Amino acid sequence: MIRSLLIANRGEIARRIIRTARRMGVRTVAVHSDVDAGLPFVTEADTAFCIGSAAARDSYLRQDRILAAARETGAEAIHPGYGFLSENAEFAEAVAAAGLVWVGAPPAAIRAMGLKDAAKARMQSAGVPVTPGYMGEDQSPDRLRREAGATGYPVLIKAVAGGGGKGMRRVDAAEAFDEALASCRREAAAAFGDERVLIEKYILSPRHVEVQVFGDTFGNVVHLFERDCSLQRRHQKVIEEAPAPGMDAQTRAAVCEAAVRAAQAVGYVGAGTIEFIADASEGLRADRIWFMEMNTRLQVEHPVTEAITGQDLVEWQLRVASGEPLPLRQDALAIDGWAMEARLYAENPATGFLPSTGPLDHMRLPETVRVDSGVEQGDAVTPFYDPMIAKLVVHAPRRTEAAARLAAAARAVEVWPVRTNAGFLARAAADPDFVAGRVDTGFIERRLEHLVPDAEPCETVLQVAAAALLPAGPDDPWIALAGFRTNAEPHVEIAVEVGGSLRVVKVQDAVRKSSARVRHLADGGQVLFLDGVAWPFGPPRAERLAGSGQVSDGAILAPMPGRVIAVAVEEGATVTRGQRLVVIEAMKMEQSLAAPFDGIVVAVKVTEGDQVSESALLVRVEAGS
Repeated sequence: MIRSLLIANRGEIARRIIRTARRMGVRTVAVHSDVDAGLPFVTEADTAFCIGSAAARDSYLRQDRILAAARETGAEAIHPGYGFLSENAEFAEAVAAAGLVWVGAPPAAIRAMGLKDAAKARMQSAGVPVTPGYMGEDQSPDRLRREAGATGYPVLIKAVAGGGGKGMRRVDAAEAFDEALASCRREAAAAFGDERVLIEKYILSPRHVEVQVFGDTFGNVVHLFERDCSLQRRHQKVIEEAPAPGMDAQTRAAVCEAAVRAAQAVGYVGAGTIEFIADASEGLRADRIWFMEMNTRLQVEHPVTEAITGQDLVEWQLRVASGEPLPLRQDALAIDGWAMEARLYAENPATGFLPSTGPLDHMRLPETVRVDSGVEQGDAVTPFYDPMIAKLVVHAPRRTEAAARLAAAARAVEVWPVRTNAGFLARAAADPDFVAGRVDTGFIERRLEHLVPDAEPCETVLQVAAAALLPAGPDDPWIALAGFRTNAEPHVEIAVEVGGSLRVVKVQDAVRKSSARVRHLADGGQVLFLDGVAWPFGPPRAERLAGSGQVSDGAILAPMPGRVIAVAVEEGATVTRGQRLVVIEAMKMEQSLAAPFDGIVVAVKVTEGDQVSESALLVRVEAGS
């Protein structure tokens, strides 16, 4: 058995690996960037080693520094987690060349499945069904256009080296093909250094079904059943579950056996996932499910498979990498209940899911479910890495119970001042169609308006916030009699500012029955949490009471925490409606803020390079006379 393990990753997955390694008596080494030095995965490891500065290219992607850290700390093996170098065949070879154990897929398998066209050709040879389309060497626009027509519109143009939704375009008609092809090639070349594409038939009612496979060095390969990852937004998974809803025993057997054949075809060792696309227009059927690609690593959503099988997949990885056979044979594996996982991200659904960075001054995650998190209260979400705060994982005997538990877990999330998608997740998990299993990859986009929480506070939020500002408890006779009317419910009128909105609220006695939670922060502020959404509140600011106007009266506020990368105006400048004023950046995304009307810039509160918090005043514009 491996005795010491370096984890070439960070955050949540690093903590996850450390947890299993510690239980197995394996010493762990954490490598980290300078900005990650205080995160839990660094302090929880037995040894920590700084490998560079914040940017991933200067730290977590530096193969030489990771190998040097392994030598200096005496690590015997390297676990790459997922992302970063986890599917880099050259790094896997370098690990082996250094005399270390690679806890991952064989380099040959990584290469074989790394290019979508070659992988699909190999799968066809192995008898694994693949999506109809074109994967040929002739990449001329004329040939690709003809093949798209032969496949039948709509089609999907995909980069052969793609992933993460990049280099992918849906085309519904022949006249739109050339423009979509050119755009796809540009994006593929920029993201992967390879502009080659393939053509696939676009499935109109698609489900994303994937199978967890595992192989050992003795030629054994098993599956640990399927997961459904159809709830996606912009090709990024949001909620995953296992098993797949609507999957009967016959279809499950066909799909899982095809996944095992796929793994065997490349001599697979370790944890991997075979991804399929299913046409669910008539339910899940074996003849309507096709191979899409293989992920030659552990998946983010592996906890749902662990929940329904009772197996620790990281332990399986360490045992297989140590030369042991698979812990269980196929006939010893079974499905127990239903599991779901939701990805809690630092993003604001109310502003189009813009990323949210900054300190986690207040953070409480549910204690009744499995929570895999890379951060804790007092840490920070930085703009340098993936903005996932945690994974919420539930397990129940039946699917409807799992959905209810997931919705409740998302509602219980409390994070501030970083914004999260918890309210969005709660609504998605409680949606009647989701609960009924009527899902496909277009589910979120079709129901986005319903799933995104309202940007304005509801009556419950206003009531609770206003009640929290009352100067004394309910036993105070002066408060108890305020607003008293014969034969009417007593109430108190109070002005309150909630989420930037100034309201006068009549506080009713029924507010005591609300499930909202009020938290008092160390800086003296107050935040109300209801159904996963955070609402900062307090008494009206002096300038609001003085009648300086609403936020939309010309106060340009930061929509997210970030860095100011451009200030395009000066005080006294005359601007027109729509003119760019300030540009801020967070999570490698830029947001340009424009003048809401014609007017004069009366205040500029920031300069280029400033770090700003959400809702910070950047510029104020007054209408010209």
